Amino acid sequence: VQLQASGGGLVQAGGSLRLSCATSGRTFSRYDMGWFRQAPGKEREFVAAISWTGDNTYYADSVKGRFTISRDNAKNTVYLQMNSLKPEDTAVYYCAAGWFHRPDREREYSYWGQGTLVTVSS
Repeated sequence: VQLQASGGGLVQAGGSLRLSCATSGRTFSRYDMGWFRQAPGKEREFVAAISWTGDNTYYADSVKGRFTISRDNAKNTVYLQMNSLKPEDTAVYYCAAGWFHRPDREREYSYWGQGTLVTVSS
């Protein structure tokens, strides 16, 4: 499985961006999907995840109510809609695929994309 994240860019605080993660292969619909981010000088952290059915979603407390994860299995794509962005959301955002019991654990994801940079100016 190959993952390609896109949609990052520069946005002012309070603005919105939508990240996309396109995947190759016919088995996308069988994978749970997640988004993680890594800010400069910090460890990578969990942002959001969605089960393979799309029925269950999970969010870090820091983004709950502002970010929404969704997926379109027909398009082999997972999305992260980010609203009310804050400067502290600045990071490289990574999408990942796997089968998780704990969606916030990196080790439960087998495949990772290359990352897309989101910069939020104050």
